[in-house]
This record gives sequence, structure tokens and C-alpha cells, in this order.
Amino acid sequence: MRCPFCRIDNDRVIDSRAGDDGNTIRRRRECCACRRRFTTYERGERQQLTVVKKGGDREPFDRDKLKRGLAKACWKRPVTESDIDGVVTALETELHDSYETDVPSRIIGERLMEALRRLDQVAFVRFASVYREFKDVRDFVEELEPILAEANLAQAAVGDGHRLGG
Repeated sequence: MRCPFCRIDNDRVIDSRAGDDGNTIRRRRECCACRRRFTTYERGERQQLTVVKKGGDREPFDRDKLKRGLAKACWKRPVTESDIDGVVTALETELHDSYETDVPSRIIGERLMEALRRLDQVAFVRFASVYREFKDVRDFVEELEPILAEANLAQAAVGDGHRLGG
């Protein structure tokens, strides 16, 4: 491993531990030349997934592309980079468990929307507006109606609980 500071390929591992997601190994290293420390992450290599787009085009699965799309949807929202990374890691794990190589882009989009809906509803609507190619405000309203209905049901249930207990 080349040192990111002096670019010499001579280091030693000081500490190793499993990453937060359980799918990576975090290694703390020290360069034997400049004595500076740095961290590396190892991820087991799996068979490369291929995303099959709507029109039939194919491209390699790119977790960084997904993270960038989610980051745009979550811009100025109370969603951390760690939250986004968790969503992408969970999706990637699910896809590797369910598909050998070819994954329809529709599946990826739907799974990301489900995760965003639980994580942050504003980010969900932003993502949905791009993913589903909203044409006008009616498309937004149609997407929001089920969310608002769920919120009204939850609010009514809380209200019933107060009345029953009071």
C-alpha cells in the first residue's frame, strides 16, 4: 500500500478491525518511511453487478453514483453521510444476495425510494421527482397522497390513544 503522504510503498499495519457495516475491514497503517499514519478499508470482492437500464443499455453497478444521487436528494436535510452510506451498503448487499449479475435499474430505484421514504420524506419526494420524471405539480401530489394518508392515520391513532387513556 502506498503512503498517501510520501508515496513510498512500505508500511506496517498497526490495528485491524471490522468496519461498522460488517462487510469491510478497517486497517490503521503507519508508513515506515515518513512515520505518518493513515487508514485503509478492505472490502471483499464480489462478482460485478451490471445494471440493466430501461432501454436495455447495460452499465457496471456504481455505488458512488448512487451515493451522489442520494446526496443530492438529501441536500440540506438532516441526513448524514453515514446514513447515505448505510442505505447504499444495505442495497448493495441485498442486490448481491438476490441477483447473480444483471439487476434491473427499476429495482434499484424502487429500493432507494423505499429507504428514503423511511429516512427523510422530503428527500424521498426529491428523489422520486427525478426518478419518476415528474412532469408537473400533479405528479408531486400523487406521490404525496399516500404519505399524507399514512400521517393522518398515525395522528388519528395517537389521538385515539390519548382519549382512551384520559
